[in-house]
Amino acid sequence: MAEERFDIYDEAMNPIGTATRSETHKHGYWHRSFHCWLTRRVEGRPVVVFQRRQLCKDTNPGSFDITAAGHLTAGETIRDAARELEEELGIRADFDQLIPLGQIREEAEGIVGGAAFIDREVSDVFALVCELPLSEFRLQPEEVAGIYEADIADMIRLLEGSADKLTVHGMKLDEEPVPGAYRLVPDTCVIRTDQFVPREASYYIEIMKQLAQLT
Repeated sequence: MAEERFDIYDEAMNPIGTATRSETHKHGYWHRSFHCWLTRRVEGRPVVVFQRRQLCKDTNPGSFDITAAGHLTAGETIRDAARELEEELGIRADFDQLIPLGQIREEAEGIVGGAAFIDREVSDVFALVCELPLSEFRLQPEEVAGIYEADIADMIRLLEGSADKLTVHGMKLDEEPVPGAYRLVPDTCVIRTDQFVPREASYYIEIMKQLAQLT
């Protein structure tokens, strides 16, 4: 399979061409990505939905993360990137249903598979109010290990440091399915902030506060 290509940019986000995923992360080219957080009300309280990354992911395996996210491939617009919702979660949503929450710039460095990487992204962030129960999500097995939700007020307390852990409920892919079958099973876990993909705490806190106003 051919490696995906990204549009790449200079520091001022002027286009400078395209590069493969590995080239982009090797040289630290700026590129674009899409974030979408799902929210809904449960028993009258706003909750946030987030995913757990698969253990096979090349970066942050097993970490909790944005509900759905992904890079824009070469030639894609941000409207096109809404495909991530269906690819990762099995949810069909028109781009016009998404609520813009802003844009962020992030830089990260690390080692993956023995090779250094530099990740520089500009991400457009959105929200989607989705009443679909977690049991009806259709997770992409290569990308997503499970899907969880938490009371937003509890998440803010966790992220601000006034709580050190939080019990959350969700659904995960069956680890021992019947061959060829797809099955989600209920899951409960205790989470800490260090189990999330490393980002500025202010990013997560501000998103939680915005989501709380939407439902």
